[in-house]
Amino acid sequence: MTARADAGADARRFVRAHPQGVLSTLSQRHGGTPYGSITPFALDHAGCPLILVSSLAEHTRNLDADARCSLLVHPCAADAQAAGRVTLLGRAQRGGDKAALGPRYLRYVPGAAGHFELPDFHFWRIVPEAIRSIAGFGRARWVDAAAFAPPPNRVGDAEEAIVAHWNGERGDALRACARRAGARAPRQVRLLGVDVDGADLRVDGAQLRVEFDAPATDGDAVRAALAALSGEAG
Repeated sequence: MTARADAGADARRFVRAHPQGVLSTLSQRHGGTPYGSITPFALDHAGCPLILVSSLAEHTRNLDADARCSLLVHPCAADAQAAGRVTLLGRAQRGGDKAALGPRYLRYVPGAAGHFELPDFHFWRIVPEAIRSIAGFGRARWVDAAAFAPPPNRVGDAEEAIVAHWNGERGDALRACARRAGARAPRQVRLLGVDVDGADLRVDGAQLRVEFDAPATDGDAVRAALAALSGEAG
């Protein structure tokens, strides 16, 4: 893997692991001044953040007029600058089938369940065009969108079946995965989703990221990677 691809993959994994950001749009109410607010999101299988926004929100008014936006992703750390951050610059696209996108999004953002069914809430998809990755003091670089994007994959075709199977029958294996990711004594573990880079778990109420050793580009590869993480043969 080239240094360029390494930087893109590192930035993508960072964004996957920190699903809260500050979305900035160009304020129509205040003459184009950047307007930011905290926004939960879920990264889709193409590496694009999905957000669910009301038609009445300031962001919607702004994006309808000018699709340019940015999403600053950072951890909630005592020293956020030292912990690193990634800013995605791109354009937002309104739309997406709520019935198709909803199950995965609500696993990642369960707090959205209360307004998901309301007709004035819609998905927006942010398509990255440039990425600013800062891994700590003095470690800043620009990453282009092609390097940030995951490799072509079909993980989304198998994700719902994998999630249902592991949540229904592989509780011990999920707890083993959680321990592999640093959880000391996990009790309640649910699989939220899988992607080319790894899997997301909810462990005793907190989201935890588990990385695969190598990219998994289809359902069989994901199943094998999860089995390896859990210490099982299959």
